[in-house]
Amino acid sequence: MRFMVIIKATKDSEAGVMPSKQLLTEMGAFNETLVKAGVMLAGEGLHASSNGARVKFSGNKRTVIDGPFAETKELIAGFWLWQCKSKAEAIEWVKRCPNPMEGESEIEIRQVFEADDFGAEFTPELREQEEQLRAEVAKKK
Repeated sequence: MRFMVIIKATKDSEAGVMPSKQLLTEMGAFNETLVKAGVMLAGEGLHASSNGARVKFSGNKRTVIDGPFAETKELIAGFWLWQCKSKAEAIEWVKRCPNPMEGESEIEIRQVFEADDFGAEFTPELREQEEQLRAEVAKKK
């Protein structure tokens, strides 16, 4: 199972406060442990929402909304993509993580959909298309 592990933003991360050398060192060691265990597939920190944009969809209409965005507690400061046997395993890894922010912080864990989760609507033709796209992405790495 794959899991998106989401580091929630804080007022400091949204203000552009960068992590300390100590935190970067601790996170680097944690990431190294994840990689050696075969858990980490990807992981990145994100710039503040003031550098971002959202595209709102309403039928065929598209509206671009520039950041920053108001609800800091709903924003993302970074993420990992992990391969784990279960949600319980992902939780155990998160519990070993250094606190990603000064003070209080929160990490959310969400399972990523796999092809079989979509049922019959994900036809063999759509599955083949998805596999071809993944192969194309893998070639570009």
